[in-house]
Amino acid sequence: MAEGTVTFFAEKLSNLILQEASVFGQVEGQIKLLRNELEWMRLFLKDADSKRIHDERIKLWVNQIRNATHDAEDVIDEFIVNMDHRQRRLNTLKLLKCLPTCVGFADKLPFIHELDSRVKDINVMIGAIMANRSKYGLGDLVASSSSTTDQVAAHKEKRPPVVEESDVVGIEDGTEEVKQMLMKEETRRSVVSIVGMGGLGKTTLAKKVYNQRDVQQHFDCKAWVYVSQEFRAREILLDIANRFMSLSEKEKEMRESELGEKLCEYLKEKKYLVVMDDVWSSEVWSRLRSHLPEAKDGSKVLITTRNKEIALHATSQAFIYELRLMNDDESWQLFLKKTFQGTSTPHTLIRELEEPGKKIVAKCKGLPLAVVVLGGLLSTKEKTKPSWEKVLASIEWYLDQGPESCMGILALSYNDLPYYLKSCFLYCGIFPEDSEIKASKLIRLWLAEGFIQRRGKETLEDIAEDYMHELIHRSLIQVAERRVDGGVESCRMHDLLRDLAVLEAKDAKFFEQLRHLICWNCKISGQSKTSKCVNGYLGVEQLTNLQTLALQGGSWLEGDGLGKLTQLRKLVLGGLLTPYLKKGFFESITKLTALQTLALGIEKYSKKRLLNHLVGLERQKNVIEEKTLFPGLVPFSCHAYLDVVNLIGKFEKLPEQFEFYPPNLLKLGLWDCELRDDPMMILEKLPSLRKLELGSDAYVGKKMICSSGGFLQLESLILIGLNKLEELTVEEGAMSSLKTLEIWSCGKMKKLPHGLLQLTNLEKLSLRGSSYHESIEEIEKAGGEDWDKLRKIMC
Repeated sequence: MAEGTVTFFAEKLSNLILQEASVFGQVEGQIKLLRNELEWMRLFLKDADSKRIHDERIKLWVNQIRNATHDAEDVIDEFIVNMDHRQRRLNTLKLLKCLPTCVGFADKLPFIHELDSRVKDINVMIGAIMANRSKYGLGDLVASSSSTTDQVAAHKEKRPPVVEESDVVGIEDGTEEVKQMLMKEETRRSVVSIVGMGGLGKTTLAKKVYNQRDVQQHFDCKAWVYVSQEFRAREILLDIANRFMSLSEKEKEMRESELGEKLCEYLKEKKYLVVMDDVWSSEVWSRLRSHLPEAKDGSKVLITTRNKEIALHATSQAFIYELRLMNDDESWQLFLKKTFQGTSTPHTLIRELEEPGKKIVAKCKGLPLAVVVLGGLLSTKEKTKPSWEKVLASIEWYLDQGPESCMGILALSYNDLPYYLKSCFLYCGIFPEDSEIKASKLIRLWLAEGFIQRRGKETLEDIAEDYMHELIHRSLIQVAERRVDGGVESCRMHDLLRDLAVLEAKDAKFFEQLRHLICWNCKISGQSKTSKCVNGYLGVEQLTNLQTLALQGGSWLEGDGLGKLTQLRKLVLGGLLTPYLKKGFFESITKLTALQTLALGIEKYSKKRLLNHLVGLERQKNVIEEKTLFPGLVPFSCHAYLDVVNLIGKFEKLPEQFEFYPPNLLKLGLWDCELRDDPMMILEKLPSLRKLELGSDAYVGKKMICSSGGFLQLESLILIGLNKLEELTVEEGAMSSLKTLEIWSCGKMKKLPHGLLQLTNLEKLSLRGSSYHESIEEIEKAGGEDWDKLRKIMC
């Protein structure tokens, strides 16, 4: 993991030296010294990173290198940001003719001197760390020539087809038995349970039965939902309902009881099958059973669980199938399938490898997940006896460290990964347990984090997809769904592998270095730390290097945790924000002065107790006057880089004081605000505004006026769903730079905006969902220049 950190930063530094030669030229000596040290560290880390688990001295040394690298990266990033901000300010002053051109470089000198000093300190620290290698007997750490993992990065390897989960040996008997349980005719709805320890193949067996043609044809409708440890009844009901029927947006917002009633009504005359995978609590069935009707004969619910008590709570002993461990022969057959990936292998080779191979398989103790993961590991190794004996020795070391044999085997597979895959694997642990991850989304996130290294002329997206296939090939992530063309549509991670990812990430402080967290459906807790990720939570306040954060509201917003994320460039918050919009939240927002994009949205059904702290109203004796139904705008005068703001939620009025608006605001979107006063009177005075969107009753008045001299920089105006608006007037001299005007679903507007045709720079007029026919026909009949212009801009 540390090797990956150093490699990524060394590459980044090399690129910056080339791109910013004029800047770094002043500190060229120290920067090149840092780059050279990084290259040497990377070579020694190739072997040390995997050996750290054997030796506490090595572990300490590796951790010190990783921390020094992160410090160096932070220094460089901070310098680049400061220079960029300073350059933007200088450019503005030059445009205003307030500053001679020659002043630019002198203005940068303090930053350059500071960078030189800080990089010197880091070089001294790195020198001391490298000296400790020989001082404390850590000199013999150069990677052996037998290591081939890094060679894989140099070229794209064409891999044979991966053995699918359905090919697991030893579940044939279980498949037939569970199928018979499901298809047995009963006088009422009944429950079938598959019970077994983690990694035994419960989900694999359930999927194999679920996908059988006769099972599919036996039921009128079917649904598969993942439950996991973090149980939320309403979300599971919504998931089931979405698979059975088409729900409107309003129906998706129903309470649990209403949603359950609708689902029950839909299913009562149908023979249905519902699979609840990975159930951890008896409460799941207790909460959901009343919403799954017993009226139709033969309906079934299939539960997979590690706990037999849960199965007995839901069904009788007769409908429980307990998975057994594989016997030696079944384990060996599965191991061969995974190791040789279905290719034909000479019997002489198998005989030569049989002795170490069967010893390796015996260590798995009949657990399919362990066999599959070890097979994936050995599929990347040379098919020679010495190579396999080396793996066997590593397994024995891992198992000596503790009783959890499966986790030891999984850890071996993780540590065998080339460095460029380790970050990608660990990142998957940030998703909630049992979540299905869109492959395209995961690839974009890997790219945003900088995990993907350039390789010849291939695109980064192709390389990232190859990384994903390699993790699948090694059985460290699983294919959840495939596209029509056979590509990966979505993937998921087994619970035990996710546990491993979280533990390794905690050890490497991996989550603390994340730059982008986009987890719109994840529950986040401010009280939890990274160590609790295993329970489906993340500790956001520790992720101090985040640049992008997009999350639903939650208790993590309480206190000042958000204010610690001072590197944030983009913040998107939505959902049930209302309970968390308190003093600490507002104070946190004011500290995020690096923000470039801010989006805050309150869902309509959550508006019960909303605050007005940020719209300039006085707080007297700690009592909040509830006049405003959205926090509005903080005093944004210090947010010089905030140029995009989107707000969704009810206001009483917009603040009139201009210190509440970012000084360089370029794009503003207001939705569901229900403003009674014409917002144009205030917004038209924003000096830099280029794009304005008002949607979904952002304004509930009848008339809107753009005054002469207002909106001088505005290039795009979009009005959507302003259901009360009847008239838009553009006075002469207003919106002189406007290029695009879109008016959609404003049902009461029957006429084109007054003054529309005097907008000399208007290039596009888009009208949807309203009747402007009479107004357009009048202009057409009059003909002349007005009609010619209208024809050209309408689309």
